Amino acid sequence: MNTLTLPRKPWHTRQPFLFLLLAAAVWLGLYNTLIPASEALVAALPVDRASHLGGALQFFFYDTPKVLMLLTAVVFVMGMVNSYFTPERTRALLAGRSEGAANVMAATLGIVTPFCSCSAVPLFIGFVQAGVPLGVTFSFLISAPMVNEVALTLLFGMFGWQVALLYLGLGLTVAIVAGWIIGRLKMEAHLEDWVRDMPKMSANFEATGMTLGERIEGGFQAVKEIVGKVWPYILGGIALGGLIHGSWPASWAKRPGGACRWPWQWVCRCTPTPPV
Repeated sequence: MNTLTLPRKPWHTRQPFLFLLLAAAVWLGLYNTLIPASEALVAALPVDRASHLGGALQFFFYDTPKVLMLLTAVVFVMGMVNSYFTPERTRALLAGRSEGAANVMAATLGIVTPFCSCSAVPLFIGFVQAGVPLGVTFSFLISAPMVNEVALTLLFGMFGWQVALLYLGLGLTVAIVAGWIIGRLKMEAHLEDWVRDMPKMSANFEATGMTLGERIEGGFQAVKEIVGKVWPYILGGIALGGLIHGSWPASWAKRPGGACRWPWQWVCRCTPTPPV
């Protein structure tokens, strides 16, 4: 008598907590070896480390895995986080809240939710039906496509936390202020009649009941879809940065006006300096 055997589940779905702990430990261990590994790779090549080519190679060998590792980690975590924020759950969190603090909450939720500009219309209609204020709705809809976790990771990896924080802060500020202004203008009367006349619905939601292993699968899928598409552009950008790296005199970046003389000093001060 033949017995039907079910396929064995992957290890990360059977032991999700242990998998996450080991994956985090391996990731941190690899990340801490990037600098010495890049230096060792350059030392193994017939290139003078102090030369322009040596510096460019070390830049490429270090930044390429660094950016890819950061991007993979962030996309994986966001893929898991996104599984908690369905449209119904997001709508329930924002429904019935007053403006002001709700604009901040909506803009923040826009960062961690997987909705893009292509889903703006159905989301907008759903929010209006659930009684979410119009200004709060726009804070969410502006923030969701504007502040992107992939762009945030790339900015952090290539330009530092200051630039990434500036991008995040400006995106949130635009979303919050724009939504608050729209709310103050009381523009509900300008909605299309068919949108205003749609029946109101409850903002309640039911938990999806996903297991942690299934959320880990969602993280893997997000990495496959996003990192699998953007990695060639990342390699090209870092390779270009490696060619520029070290070729621009560092003294130019330190000058208030450099060797420029009046009336060209204001041009020198306003000219962006390439990476050094």
